[in-house]
Amino acid sequence: MVSEPTVPPAPAVPPTPPVPLSALLAHGDLGLRQIAGPVDAGTAIHWAHTSEMSDPYPYLLGGELLLTAGVHIPEAAGSGTGSDDYFDGYVSRIVAAGGAALGFGVAPVHDRVPGALVSACDTHGLPLVEVPPRTTFSGVARAVWELMARARHTELRRVTEAQQALAAAASRPDPVRAVLRQLARRVKGRAVLYGPDGTELASTGHEYGDPVTQALAALTTVVRPHPTRGAGNGATSPHEPAPADAPRPPAPSPRTSPPTSATDTVDGTYLTAYALTSQGHAFTLGVATPHRTPGDHTIASVAAVLLSLLTGERQSGTGTARTSALVRLLLGAEVREVAPLLGTGTHWHVVHAGPAEGVPRPEALAAAALGAALGSALVDVHDGVVRVLVPADREIAEQPGWTCGVSAPAEPHAWPTADVQAARALARARATRSALVRHGARTTLAHLVPAEDATAHAEALLAPVASAPGAAALTETLRTWLSLHGSWDRTAVALTVHRNTVRQRIARCAALLEADLDDPDVRMELWFALRQE
Repeated sequence: MVSEPTVPPAPAVPPTPPVPLSALLAHGDLGLRQIAGPVDAGTAIHWAHTSEMSDPYPYLLGGELLLTAGVHIPEAAGSGTGSDDYFDGYVSRIVAAGGAALGFGVAPVHDRVPGALVSACDTHGLPLVEVPPRTTFSGVARAVWELMARARHTELRRVTEAQQALAAAASRPDPVRAVLRQLARRVKGRAVLYGPDGTELASTGHEYGDPVTQALAALTTVVRPHPTRGAGNGATSPHEPAPADAPRPPAPSPRTSPPTSATDTVDGTYLTAYALTSQGHAFTLGVATPHRTPGDHTIASVAAVLLSLLTGERQSGTGTARTSALVRLLLGAEVREVAPLLGTGTHWHVVHAGPAEGVPRPEALAAAALGAALGSALVDVHDGVVRVLVPADREIAEQPGWTCGVSAPAEPHAWPTADVQAARALARARATRSALVRHGARTTLAHLVPAEDATAHAEALLAPVASAPGAAALTETLRTWLSLHGSWDRTAVALTVHRNTVRQRIARCAALLEADLDDPDVRMELWFALRQE
């Protein structure tokens, strides 16, 4: 049954997770033993508290392992007279206060756990733990805190690793789907991205049945802005038709902003919806998990922030301004008249980007993510190439998973020329296997040949010299002589040898290589080869 959605608190560092009672019972040094109440019920201990009050209700916050030596037990109850009523009332008050379990210390007051107390704990479903004489209550409390500290460290490490993995996913060529995949994996559930109209754009993770799928889609209406919705209208699921008597999440009041997140539970599956932007055209994130922990909420919140950046508008010109610019262009306005609507600045770069080798052709979401990374929402995808207009005052850096060509800064009237420059720069980047090439950047011959091929060619060409006696001296003399444009005297000075020695070594190289070293083409090829060493 669908419960009424609730709005979770803002995520922060996840609080200390509780300790399973089973972990405390397994602590060998304590010697604790459960003697009543449900076994293996997933009882969680949030802290340990000692009290000898006959009615501990006012002093409990819930989730405690209440420790007592039975000092409060009246003598009549301790001897068995009227014990059932006393212990029944005592245990019922602990359960009413939300106590998680009761620990009874054997000795010095009682030499065994009263049988009426055991019966009362069984009746009310409260786990009862026997604390042996050798174990102090302070020792039990210390063990609880040690286990909690260990659990907190584990949870913080899990959250930190998840944050790092999500950040890495956001830098990939298809970042939206990569973030969704990583989120689903980290929370062991399902992650779904919905468009502003409620359409499912991408999803990944564990497959759930129709009730969960429909309830998750309906839950996103709670956090999605509905500026035109009238008072009294209920939230509707984008998956129609819905049963006439199906419970629907309540719509936010038209006079207030919708919450940024909401939760629900369906068939034991925990659902959470997040608004990815605060604007009127918000994407939403839906998450379904088999459990709900503060750590999972923190991880999902980090993913929501990243997806907000990847899908939101992060540019100086608003969507309305860009629409206005498009209309004016269609109606015949000059580019220079329309350009101010796109943002500040008079000069822009045109960036052409293609996916790195082995990466699929870019889709709309990947292109939008690239634009967000470059700081512009002016993005177009054409023939597998993403084209982005970026203000010239923004630094354009290499983008992981992309090969980019960047034009020179250009005023609006010169954008067609800049587009050609960016296309040529992208072609150069692909040919040189560079992540980014800027128009006008000097490209050498070495950049045009893959490093592995250049090294193999150099080794083959210089092999006769490298295998000859005195190879090191011959190679160094050849390199110095070529760098000094074939000057015998300057080479002799640089190597501190006689000029005749230089002549003899160069002649020896020419003979080994079977090449005319006066030929400029030969010199160029040898210089290229020597630079690979």
